[in-house]
Amino acid sequence: MSTLAAFPAPRRIVGRTRRRRAEALIPVRAGGVHHVDLVVSSIERSLPFYRELLGPLGWHGMSEVEGERGETIWYLNGPETSIGLRERQTGDGPYDRYSIGLHHLAFEASSRRAVDERAEWLRSVDATLESEPQEYTYSPGYYAVFFFDPDGLKLEIVHTPALAA
Repeated sequence: MSTLAAFPAPRRIVGRTRRRRAEALIPVRAGGVHHVDLVVSSIERSLPFYRELLGPLGWHGMSEVEGERGETIWYLNGPETSIGLRERQTGDGPYDRYSIGLHHLAFEASSRRAVDERAEWLRSVDATLESEPQEYTYSPGYYAVFFFDPDGLKLEIVHTPALAA
């Protein structure tokens, strides 16, 4: 039995009035990721790190939102998505990317030069690099640097020529 067989087939919504039927058939825009929230151990440490890391990649906007527990979420707004940073409220163990959750998060760069420049900045702030900028075989021209944020979350800055075109 396939995994998809466990999910019910989509149903067509039939409304009682023409207006409801018309609303049910309006196409919904789908596409990219709207936002991702990351939990960090210290906003005071992580917010400047992410602002300085992402600013040169076009992430210039920032907003503040109240979370479901009354906590402040700081959103850094990029070209097509946002990253939320919220301070940890429970637990004190280190992040484990091989446990359930996020393995790593990749940010797109417009050029190889931008990847190299961000790697230089990471070195200047003593961030831990997992690897120097280099080509990978994931797709033609895939050029990336892998590194860790102040809490040990694995991040990536990547340039792929196909995405830049």
